[in-house]
Amino acid sequence: MRRFTAFFLILFCLAATSATLPPDELSKKFVGSWRLVSIEGHPPGRPFVYDRPTGLLMYDPSGHMCVNIVLKADRKPFAPFAKGLLTATTEEKAAAFESYAAYFGTYTVDAKAGTVTHHLEDNLIPGRGGTDNVRWFEFQGDHRLYLVPMEDGKGGVLPRKDATYKLLWERLK
Repeated sequence: MRRFTAFFLILFCLAATSATLPPDELSKKFVGSWRLVSIEGHPPGRPFVYDRPTGLLMYDPSGHMCVNIVLKADRKPFAPFAKGLLTATTEEKAAAFESYAAYFGTYTVDAKAGTVTHHLEDNLIPGRGGTDNVRWFEFQGDHRLYLVPMEDGKGGVLPRKDATYKLLWERLK
């Protein structure tokens, strides 16, 4: 009976691992964890002042991704810490919400277009699940990655030459 169970467990594991396709060579360059180095420019249609932003971007080999960005370094803590969310004022919660960006989902790379598309499963902003964030990408060697949002802030797309809003990421070791 043990051999029978072990056989099916091994068979199941082999089937599960062979179900995911290996990423192509370009997609493999994305795989890993990336630290936000800088944000250049401002999102079109959304003037915003960044204050020493920090963040983490992760791509895995199975095609999943997530990103978290603290937009302002001087975020005020809720007090008392143990009950912070429960006792925070509406203004404190709004400030925390406005100074953080996060989403997760899957990603695809279009080598010909020079884009990576983040297919959002969910987002800190309600209602964004099921949408796509398309980014032009530029690798600087193997350890630096520029992501350039395409959105023009009006529901359209900027020409690549006009896009000045960039996020620079550095691969973590």
